[in-house]
Amino acid sequence: MDVLELMAHPVRLRVVHAMKGGRTLTTAELCARIPDVSKATVYRHIDLLVAGGVLEVAEARRVRGAVERHYRLRQDGAVINPDTAGTLSADDHRRAFAAAMATLLAGFGAYLDRDEADPAADLVGYRQHALWLSQDELRELIGELRAAIEPRLANEPATGRAQYLLSPILFPTETG
Repeated sequence: MDVLELMAHPVRLRVVHAMKGGRTLTTAELCARIPDVSKATVYRHIDLLVAGGVLEVAEARRVRGAVERHYRLRQDGAVINPDTAGTLSADDHRRAFAAAMATLLAGFGAYLDRDEADPAADLVGYRQHALWLSQDELRELIGELRAAIEPRLANEPATGRAQYLLSPILFPTETG
C-alpha cells in the first residue's frame, strides 16, 4: 500500500494526528483518543500503518501475559512529499481531500461529544475567506503561514497544552 493509500483514510489520519508531538501510545490509548471508532477497526488500521512504515514499535513489554506495544510516528513515513503530490491524478486529489474532510468531521464531532467541550472557551474557528491573489502573493502568503506554523509543530504534549487540528485548505475558485 503506498503512502497516499495509507494516508487517504479518515481513521488512519486520526491515528496519525493523535501520534503527533513525539507521542508514544499503545493501541488502548489510541482507542481512548478515538472513542467513536471500534477497537477492532483501530487495531486493524494501526497494523496497516505499521506495515506501511508510518508507525513503528517504540517499545514492547509483557503485561498480564500479553505483549503491549507502544507506537510512535515515523515522520518520514507520514508525509506525501511535493514530488509525490505532483504525480497525483485529479481522482487521487479528490480521494485525499475527501479523507481529510471526513477526518475533520469525525474529529470535530468527537470533540463536540465530549462533556467538557466548550467551543467558545477553546477558541474553535472554522471561517473561510475568499482572497484574490497573484501567484507571487500566494507564495508569499504560504511562506508566512509556514513561518507561523512550523515552529509550533515541534511542540510536545505538556501540562496546559491541548492538541489542536489546524487544516489550512487552499485552492482557486476562479481564475483571473
